[in-house]
Amino acid sequence: MRTLYTVALLIASNTFMTLAWYGHLKWKNIAFLNKYGIIGAVLFSWFIAFFEYLLMVPANRFGSRETGGNLDLFQLKIIQEVISISVFIIVVIFLFKGETIHWRYIASLSMILGAVWLVFGVK
Repeated sequence: MRTLYTVALLIASNTFMTLAWYGHLKWKNIAFLNKYGIIGAVLFSWFIAFFEYLLMVPANRFGSRETGGNLDLFQLKIIQEVISISVFIIVVIFLFKGETIHWRYIASLSMILGAVWLVFGVK
């Protein structure tokens, strides 16, 4: 169950982080971003990233063997990367509709999923 909580929190935290890293590129009509330029974008992103940290830290604590979870640090990181890229793809599809998803991107994600198989499936 701790692993399920970990994955759910990682999905939520990566959604916030993806919006923090890339949302300011899309939301050009927010007055704060326009008024303060790059400083405004950084502050806006930090504000969003705060919520990412509120979810990421508990996710890692729930999942880590160091604190009673089932996952070692490498497994946590591999899961986080797959979730990060998956969330990124979903955000791009819905928020940045003009971006093209090239076959290379899908192939790259497949290789990362292969890493997950190596970490969890090979004994």
